Amino acid sequence: MLVIPAVDLKDGRCVRLRRGDLREETVYSEDAAGTALRWERLGAKLLHVVDLNGAVDGHPRNLPQIEAILKTVSIPLQVGGGIRTLETVKQYLSRGISRVVLGTAVLQDRSLLDQACREFPMRILVGIDARDGKVAVRGWTSQSNVSVKELLPTLSGYPLCGVIYTDIARDGMLEGPNLSALREIVAGSPAPVIASGGITRVEDLRGIKALGSKVEGAIVGKALYDGKLDLATAIAATS
Repeated sequence: MLVIPAVDLKDGRCVRLRRGDLREETVYSEDAAGTALRWERLGAKLLHVVDLNGAVDGHPRNLPQIEAILKTVSIPLQVGGGIRTLETVKQYLSRGISRVVLGTAVLQDRSLLDQACREFPMRILVGIDARDGKVAVRGWTSQSNVSVKELLPTLSGYPLCGVIYTDIARDGMLEGPNLSALREIVAGSPAPVIASGGITRVEDLRGIKALGSKVEGAIVGKALYDGKLDLATAIAATS
């Protein structure tokens, strides 16, 4: 199972939020590329990059920083946040991003998922960000009436490379993942699952890995930045 460091970008800086609240940010670095390189040197095989401004505004806002990361590291990147058009999908993939995450568009413009998967099979991830079982959109600033259980079956048949599940209530809180919800996601997902939200300890990662072979990885953010989880140790424990 992959341990995937998160590089969340807001106003060009590397930050972490509490439960996705843009007003509750902690700035960890002005140098996103340097931060990404640090995780690569500690053994990361994949990075999860999020354009937080883009997620809210609906179009990329931190492209210079993402391009700098691309030039600095040699490991693959998956990028999400504000990807609402096929042109943006093409823009990222043509620049060297390995795979992109569609979230809001999956609910609000299903034709984009259709087109993106048709043109770029196995390079599209669906990001499912949930609050109380319902899917949130627009950088978690808006709540839909669609439940995760309703959404998952509709993804069957798409050539997705994975589904990222984030429990918003756990994200950035260092309280551990929602394993019961993750268990349901793994059982119902038609694609490999990446867990996100609240992962703090090696024991959390082991618990996620124990959910089965469909779990591809776990995204870790605040615990790494706060030094509560050592990346090299985490990778060794889940390899």
